[in-house]
Amino acid sequence: MSVPLLKIGAVLSTMAMVTNWMSQTLPSLVGLNGTVSRAGSSEKITLFQSPEEGWQLYTSAQAPDGKCVCTAVIPAQSTCSRDGRSRELRQLMEKVQNVSQSMEVLELRTYRDLQYVRSMETLMRSLDARLRAADGSLSAKSFQELKDRMTELLPLSSVLEQYKTDTRTIVRLREEVRNLSGSLAAIQEEMGAYGYEDLQQRVLALEARLHACAQKLGCGKLTGVSNPITIRAMGSRFGSWMTDTMAPSVDSRVWYMDGYYKGRRVLEFRTLGDFIKGQNFIQHLLPQPWAGTGHVVYNGSLFYNKYQSNVVVKYHFRSRSVLVQRSLPGAGYNNTFPYSWGGFSDMDFMVDESGLWAVYTTNQNAGNIVVSRLDPHTLEVMRSWDTGYPKRSAGEAFMICGVLYVTNSHLAGAKVYFAYFTNTSSYEYTDVPFHNQYSHISMLDYNPRERALYTWNNGHQVLYNVTLFHVISTAGDP
Repeated sequence: MSVPLLKIGAVLSTMAMVTNWMSQTLPSLVGLNGTVSRAGSSEKITLFQSPEEGWQLYTSAQAPDGKCVCTAVIPAQSTCSRDGRSRELRQLMEKVQNVSQSMEVLELRTYRDLQYVRSMETLMRSLDARLRAADGSLSAKSFQELKDRMTELLPLSSVLEQYKTDTRTIVRLREEVRNLSGSLAAIQEEMGAYGYEDLQQRVLALEARLHACAQKLGCGKLTGVSNPITIRAMGSRFGSWMTDTMAPSVDSRVWYMDGYYKGRRVLEFRTLGDFIKGQNFIQHLLPQPWAGTGHVVYNGSLFYNKYQSNVVVKYHFRSRSVLVQRSLPGAGYNNTFPYSWGGFSDMDFMVDESGLWAVYTTNQNAGNIVVSRLDPHTLEVMRSWDTGYPKRSAGEAFMICGVLYVTNSHLAGAKVYFAYFTNTSSYEYTDVPFHNQYSHISMLDYNPRERALYTWNNGHQVLYNVTLFHVISTAGDP
């Protein structure tokens, strides 16, 4: 007899683990002695105005005792709390809502698969019972065949148990998120910030558990991109920023490279928080200038394109030296085959779950995108694929799980339009929109450690979370 193959599907929307608590304070009013006010008059002087908060300062006539009277006017929607945490509370509420939405999607899309798991478990038990009852009614050959098939299915039992355990965990997580969301809503309604630190820790713990659940599923196919999360506005219109995809989770250093050609200065920030505040950084001065914005940090080294050449340079941060450099055979450079936005973006280096990649093109393949897997130690090309997609028509590109995803524009209205699968040497056209908030993307890279897209968007450093579709198959499934 034959036993149907078993496939279990699971979908998980992953979130980048980003903590961005920004404190907001009133501007310092020091140095107003240069402002001239006439007695009996009232004159508006805007000394500080935040686009979000709209703080404004008004000066007025002198009081009878000679003191200058100043009035600070704030917008109606702003709220003061006794510990100055109202803004953090709003951000925390938004964060919990994002986690809640992710859990809702996860629970919805896994419910059907759980029913299938349970039906397969019933089938296995039925087969086991038939095997026990058929000891004397089958021929020795048929009995042995049935017994061998059951032996093949035995490892599936642990998979089923783990899947059911994970599903129960998802239900508990969802309930915890709902409870926490309710607590936050009550606090927000009272316009206070009581127990803020405790609530923040609970949110971080929930995020960590969700992230751990995501990591268990491994690779998947891109099905969605979140709304942008602006980390900082810093630098010129073009540039790149990144973290080390191979570093342990406790290492949150950020590297920052402003500009798209002739640059040599790389800033290394100690943490993401330091990068947001612009503090605690060291400077690396590269021996050769870079071209483009397609740089990547991988296992302690920076991989970049040497200016006015098709040479790949591997610069080691700790030793502050070039470990190796090598030409990519036939690769175009110096704006021969850039992305649609130009900027010497002929060569784009990427890292995903499977290693180091280079995306470029040559005259031989008529300007179509070439994807090459590189040896990170020698920079030799291990294998190449011609995707057939014209590079000058691409806005940007990134790799996830061995799949090259290409956007159709670097401007507003862009979407992930094309996907090339290196494992099958095949492609498909996609329709995954994402919000290009600042209308000019000059760098877009996937970070497999955080499962997020790092973006340089018109002088803004931005993150996008991604949604991946995962299929877990048994050993006998093709």
